[in-house]
Amino acid sequence: MAERIPVTVLTGFLGSGKTTLLQRLLECEGGDGVAVIMNELGEIALDNLFVQKVTESMVVLKNGCVCCTMRQDLQTGLRELIDNKDMGKIKPFNRVVVETTGLADPTPIAMTLDADPLLRRHTRLANIITTIDAIFGAEQLKTHEESLRQAGIADRLVLTKTDIAAPEQITQTKEMIHKVNPTAMILDANSTESLWTQLFDIDPFDPLTKSDEVQHWLSEMAKIDEEDEHHHHEGEDGEVHHYHGDHYHHDKNDIQTFSFRTEEPLNWTAFGIWLSALLHRHGNEILRIKGLLNVPGAFGPVVINTVQSHITPPSHLDEWPNEDHSSRLVFIVQGIKPETVRKSLNHFLAVLDQ
Repeated sequence: MAERIPVTVLTGFLGSGKTTLLQRLLECEGGDGVAVIMNELGEIALDNLFVQKVTESMVVLKNGCVCCTMRQDLQTGLRELIDNKDMGKIKPFNRVVVETTGLADPTPIAMTLDADPLLRRHTRLANIITTIDAIFGAEQLKTHEESLRQAGIADRLVLTKTDIAAPEQITQTKEMIHKVNPTAMILDANSTESLWTQLFDIDPFDPLTKSDEVQHWLSEMAKIDEEDEHHHHEGEDGEVHHYHGDHYHHDKNDIQTFSFRTEEPLNWTAFGIWLSALLHRHGNEILRIKGLLNVPGAFGPVVINTVQSHITPPSHLDEWPNEDHSSRLVFIVQGIKPETVRKSLNHFLAVLDQ
């Protein structure tokens, strides 16, 4: 029997730097042997556009969190990668990285591979890597159960944005991490050491090494899988189980995702003024903004990334990733109505057109 392909789950809360870390890993020696499954949140997929420049062996899941039907999509995505490799449609790979959305509970993923006989024969769960934002991580671990679960189940925790975080923010975040997951190694994303070796050359995922709370999460997930399997074989018309870890989901927390798209080029200076004003007033409610902007006079798009009130310095791409040159933004908000943000932006753009 051929050696099973290791599957690494890359998770982390909104804007914590998952895709940036993935890009770095794919550019490392050995990165050309990695296939990617990327789970995008929102109607407009963006993160995959950057990763596609590094690898063509990729499947994009666009329905949100890896749970419920998304577990089925994940199984389908893994099968698709394996089939395409066997048929020579993509180059051979020796590892798969599954990047979740920032709101995903990774617990169901830990059970997905074992639940599928075909995947169990061809793949194995290697490890779970979680990115933690050094600026907002401590607060996110306190207020968002998704972040807590992502950190709690991890084998490796990668602290990001340490180059721009205040020393006290880094200290507070590390203290919170140790409380949530005292056994996992904490790595600095800005370290000059080889992240590849530190993240991938480790023992396989072992639930018995996790905290009692994490083992409880996994046990509850296994029970639900057994019940669903029983109903499936019995042919009963019972209730469909949708596991969200104690039945929480971003809907319950009033977290909403929406998108904005326009074919017209955007005035960069004017947009910057609007964005700064929005985040100054609603920074705690705007969990995440990411997007590509078509700016007059630029050959490629301007990349926008924000986490709460923090704006990452915009970057300019030399060229567009594909034929679509429209400006598009994905917003993830909590405690503010999407229509409020839409009206504000549309009003601002209308004023500019006058």
